Amino acid sequence: MTTPLKTVYLIITILLLSVIAEAQETTRDQWLNYMDKVARPVLSNLAADKLKEKMPVTLSVRIDNPEQRKKVAYLEAFARTLCGISPWLNGEGGSPKEIALRNQYRVWALKGIANAVDPHAHDYLLWSGYQPLVDASFFALALHRCPWLWNNLSGTVRNNVIAALQSTRSTVPVYTNWILFSGMVEAFFCKYNLPYDAVRIEYGIREFSQHWYIGDGMFSDGMHFVLDYYNSYVIQPYLANILDAVGTKDKSFNWFLPRLENITARYAELQERSINTDGSFPVYGRSIVYRGGAFHQLSDMALRHTLPSSLQPAQVRCALTAVIKKTLDAPETFTKDGWLTIGLCGHQPDLADSYITTGSLYLCTVIFLPLGLSADDPFWINPDAPWTAKKVWNGIDVPADHSFIE
Repeated sequence: MTTPLKTVYLIITILLLSVIAEAQETTRDQWLNYMDKVARPVLSNLAADKLKEKMPVTLSVRIDNPEQRKKVAYLEAFARTLCGISPWLNGEGGSPKEIALRNQYRVWALKGIANAVDPHAHDYLLWSGYQPLVDASFFALALHRCPWLWNNLSGTVRNNVIAALQSTRSTVPVYTNWILFSGMVEAFFCKYNLPYDAVRIEYGIREFSQHWYIGDGMFSDGMHFVLDYYNSYVIQPYLANILDAVGTKDKSFNWFLPRLENITARYAELQERSINTDGSFPVYGRSIVYRGGAFHQLSDMALRHTLPSSLQPAQVRCALTAVIKKTLDAPETFTKDGWLTIGLCGHQPDLADSYITTGSLYLCTVIFLPLGLSADDPFWINPDAPWTAKKVWNGIDVPADHSFIE
């Protein structure tokens, strides 16, 4: 082979290797693709002041208040989507592609927030009422998780945000996990040095810590215990983040921190063990159409580096990846225009409870919380590892499970 031919061959080889390397997606790349697929229609349209125009609102077949539910569906979609992607928006770095994607989403998020709280915008959202309290709290949690957003809002938009969140104070929460919705809104005010109602925070923490813990890593949802995923959807991640938000200002809840750490560690173990070998998980309890949102607590603990020593970050990453694929790859999960449909594994409208709308479904984004970890975090770079179900059902011996008794 002549020298020129050798040179051409070498160049072609290098180019081919480069293409192959680029084609080999990392798990983080896969998560970003799924996140973008879910979040893009919501935030891009809200940023353009066209969310109400473009988002189809499907209601549960047994909806309890169709007129009001349709009005609040847009706030549900926005607040829940932002809650799930906010740690990633707060991060820096990554591949050039990821950086460009984050920059785009930051622009959309800032414009979207401005429209959501501007009474003169077409996409001004409904902030007063019972369901708006729920989703205002998810919005408050998003701002807690992403100081970058709060720091980059204009003074006018900040004032509109404050007014929107303050308007939720007229709603008395239901005597269940809802008391944490009021607490999260006040925790946001506390974190950013704004006047806040400490009683609403105290109320939620006291009820759960002193009256509603039932044992083995689980709280009852109010006065009665029901078997569902609300320890994950709301209760445990809310308690942890409320305490994080107020912890720098108020040390009066420090007595609860060690106990909550033990409780959440146990529940994280239960969450991980509930993920089957194919990424499916037990179908029980209300709100099951939140899809991967059932693992809010496990994802939140991975994000905050508070996983128990019994759970290695890589096994949690692999387990959550399986859940993402199982719940988002099923046929008819999305409409032809990219909006989520009601269901857990595809389009399953009869699974919806009486309060479910298209907007409700976007709580699935909280499974993406670990994207807020840097790309070189052990969660992302450690070799793949099987989770508990994978080990057991492939004949691998594992330590026996033990309950948590205080």
